[in-house]
Parts: sequence; structure tokens; C-alpha cells
Amino acid sequence: MNAPQKPQQAVFVSGSTLRHVAVMTTTASVGLIAIFVVDFLSLLYVSRLGRPEATAGVGYATIVLYLMVSINVGLMIAVAALTARALGAGDREGARRIAGSTLTVMTICGLVLSLVMLPLLPWLLPKLGAHGESLTVATSFLWITLPSNALMALGMGLSGVLRAVGDAKRAMYVTLAGGIVTAGLDPLLIFGMGLGPDGAAWATVFSRIVFLAVGFRGALSVHKMIARPSWPVLRRDVRPTFAIATPAILTNLANPIANACFFAIIARFGDQAIAATAIIDRLIPVAFGVLFALSGAVGPILAQNWGAQRYDRMRRALTDAVGFAAAYVAAAGLLLALLRHQIAALFGTGGETAELVAFFCLIAGPMWLFVGALFVANAAFNNLGMPFYSTLFSWGRATLGTVPLAWLGAQYAGPKGALAGAALGAVLFGIAALVTAYRGISRLEGTAQAAARPSLA
Repeated sequence: MNAPQKPQQAVFVSGSTLRHVAVMTTTASVGLIAIFVVDFLSLLYVSRLGRPEATAGVGYATIVLYLMVSINVGLMIAVAALTARALGAGDREGARRIAGSTLTVMTICGLVLSLVMLPLLPWLLPKLGAHGESLTVATSFLWITLPSNALMALGMGLSGVLRAVGDAKRAMYVTLAGGIVTAGLDPLLIFGMGLGPDGAAWATVFSRIVFLAVGFRGALSVHKMIARPSWPVLRRDVRPTFAIATPAILTNLANPIANACFFAIIARFGDQAIAATAIIDRLIPVAFGVLFALSGAVGPILAQNWGAQRYDRMRRALTDAVGFAAAYVAAAGLLLALLRHQIAALFGTGGETAELVAFFCLIAGPMWLFVGALFVANAAFNNLGMPFYSTLFSWGRATLGTVPLAWLGAQYAGPKGALAGAALGAVLFGIAALVTAYRGISRLEGTAQAAARPSLA
């Protein structure tokens, strides 16, 4: 039986902030990218069926699933931020109580979301542009996967608890285990059992069960970081949970809603354009999954140092995170540009679909440099008591920075113009968000210094 690695101590308040950022991000990336790679392979397998409509259908289903994941991530941010803040202040029992309460809230919310979304599918999917076979595939895919959303929510929450205590390795195991299961089941169910796109959906369900089991072992059995919630404690912790989770959810919803609007803009160009967009949606997390991991990894580092009132380390961690993101995007963007035609050919596509995928690979690097800055800034906002700003900048980019420009680009240059237009808004909003994050840390430091003066008099 594994012994705890002293996770109850605030491990991020000492040592190199760059090392903390690199270790937390790298280990989080392994598990997260494993899931993204598996999703990428799932779509690749479906595309090999030779039915562009089926590929498009999985793309439409992905929009809805991304919506669920975005809400779950917002709640996970609250789990990690509140738990890490309590640990940073030296209150381990409070951290255990908060972890138990917030995980319960996540599970309930995940179940309610599924029950609400399923009856809405006949209305929602056609609004996104699904029709004919693509509508049938998307509907079947979602009826299989959506009921397991509560399992995914709880598993993500457990991963957040493990990040909060600084156990990057076990947080990685949670997502990595789910990815491995899906990778093994996808070809077996899609081709071996002849289930087609439904096979990919069932593989997702099984992976979530494993995801949950591994998370429970790490957070409960190894670290003993989850206290059994009581009704009075749950009522007390709901308000601070949603104080962080609500704006974080609103922030995360910006991307799937912008994606839904983008799909609606692209849909008029036909199934080949939709299939290309579905491929791009699966390619982005594989290529830039490190940035998704970075935004989740840097949060507990900032939160623990805020709890310890180490504002110098908070600024240093933010700078290190931005530098890490820039170096990664430069390498990933260059690789995408060089391999753009090979990536497009990988899916066995041709014509407009392959052309659009290759075009995206060419412009992805410059766009995601600024998206990465926005992700890092949002992590700071969500973990330092400034979640309104993450909502403001994310929705600004998703609306004013994406939809109008994508629509104008589509009007004048077709699907390529829509892709280029959607990329432009990231620049302004990424820079503005990062500047605001640094100013926010300075404001927190000033407030703390002002509060300390009377006691020193």
C-alpha cells in the first residue's frame, strides 16, 4: 500500500516556480493529451469508414460534449482552487471538507446536465446544422455518452484535488488510464464489432468508469483528502464553490458556444467543410493540449502562494507560465505548418476537406500563441478571486473577437476566410488579459499591505 507523499503540505510555496510550472504542466499534459489523442484516433477511425456524413455527425456530437466538459472544468477549477488555498493557509482539515463538498456538487451538477440536455437534442442538433445521416449519428452518439457525464464530472473533480495537493503524477494517471482504455476499445468496437460511430461512443463511456476509479484511489485511498460531506457543511460550501465555478463555467462556455456559432457559419458550405471543422476540433487539443494542461496546472501554484501571501512568487509563476506557453506554441506551430499536407492526408480525405485542414495547420501557430496567453491569464483570474475578468475576456474573444470576423471572412473568402477571421480576435484579447492579470496580482498585494498596516502601528 502506497504511503502519502506529505501532500497535505503546501508544496508550491517554496522552490523554483518554473520547475513547479514545468512539472505540473508536463505530467498533466501526458494524461490530458492521451485523451485528446484517443479522441483524435476515434475520429480518424470513423473517417476511415468512408462516410463524410458520419464524420460530420461525430463533429456535431463533439460540440455538445465540449459544452458538458466546459461546465465540468469550471467546477473542477473551484475544487482545485478552494482546496489549494486552504492547504496554502495550513488548514488541511478545511481542505478535506471543501474537497468532499465540492466533489458532491460536481457529481450532482453532472447528472442534472445530462437529464436536461438529452430531451433538447432534437431541437439543438438541427440548429447546429446537423441533418440526414449526420443528425442520426450525432443523436445516437450523444444518447450513449451523455448519461455518463456525472462519472466524468466526478473523475475530473478528483483530478483537481490531486493537482491541488501537488500530486502531479497521480493526477496524470487519472486521465492517462482513461485514454489507454479508449485507445484499446475504439478499433475493437468500431471495426471488430461493427458498431461504427456508436463504438467510439461506448469506448468513451468505459473510459470514464476507469477515469473515476483511478481518481478515487489517488485522492481518497492514498491522500485521504476527501471528507464525507454532511448537509450543513455542504450548504456552507456551496456558495464559495459557485462563487468561483459560475464565472469559470461562463468563461469555459465561451469556446463551445463560439464553436457552435462557427459550425453554423461553416455548415452552409456543406458536409466537406463540416468534416474539416470536425477534424480541426480534434486536432487542436492534440497539438495544443499542453496549453490546456498549463492553464489547469498553474492555478494551484498561484492559489497556494496566495494563501501564503507570496505575491513575488505569484508574479514569477505567471511569467514562467507565459514563457513556457510561448516556447511550446512556437515548436508545435512550426511542426503543424511543416506537416500540414501529411496531416490532411492522414484522414483519407481529399478536395475541400483536406485543403481546409492544411490551411488551418498553416495559421494555427500565430493564433494559439495569443490563445495561450489568454489561458494563462484566465487561470490567474479564476484562482485569485478575479473570475469576472476571465469571463469578460473569454466572452470578448468568443463574440467580438471571433463570430463577426468569421462571418465576414466567410462572406468574402469562403471557409478559409472564416478560419482566418476566427483567428484574428485572439491577439488583442490575449495581450489585454495578460496585462490585467499582472495588475490584479499587484492589486491583491496592495490590499494585503494596507490591511497589515494597522496591526503594525
